[in-house]
Amino acid sequence: MTRTLISALSPADGSASGSGSTVQRIYEDLRQRIIDFDLPPEMTLARNDLTEAYGISQTPLREALQKLHAEGLVRIYPQSRTVVTRIDIPQIYEAHFLRVALECEVARGLALASDPELVTRARSIIRMQEVVAQDPNQVSMFQELDEVFHNTLFSGLGRSPLHRLIRERSGHLERARRLHNAQGRVSSIIAGHMAVVDAIEAGNAEAATQAMRAHLGGTISHLEALRGEYPDYFA
Repeated sequence: MTRTLISALSPADGSASGSGSTVQRIYEDLRQRIIDFDLPPEMTLARNDLTEAYGISQTPLREALQKLHAEGLVRIYPQSRTVVTRIDIPQIYEAHFLRVALECEVARGLALASDPELVTRARSIIRMQEVVAQDPNQVSMFQELDEVFHNTLFSGLGRSPLHRLIRERSGHLERARRLHNAQGRVSSIIAGHMAVVDAIEAGNAEAATQAMRAHLGGTISHLEALRGEYPDYFA
């Protein structure tokens, strides 16, 4: 059902201030709201409402919406409106393929590199996830820490740009993960992170690769169940 909700468009605290360009900040805020389903599939994003809510002109808003359009998260009707897209299954599989290919290689490389400081940082993030996991209202924070964990691994090999590449292609996958995580999957995610770090610390490249592959396969294996439970969210 198509709808407009000005209250949902009001930026999160601090989203319109701080470092970075206005375009990037608006893009990041809207993207996160789409992934968190604050802005659900088929919701109309009226441009006048958005410029009023963010206190910006049409130009940075248009550029931010174009970035979301390029990622497939919104559909733009020129001179009319912008609508949040439904979750696209083929794009989920493409993003998953890319993520497995890159992240398994990262896990393998870290196991061969033997970096104790990296292992310490990764375990610290896992401990933070364990704390957040105790609060069912902190699913978004848990998912943010999940991204931090994976970015930390890429950074350990000096490959942070590749993590950004994955993120730019994973909007639909992230929405599916958000639905899956909301079903109480956090304990298995933590266990997956632990298995990856344990293998990296042990210097076992094969085990690290397999642990990462298993960890990344959780949401994909539940896609049909998610689509059955949330039919209005999927294309």
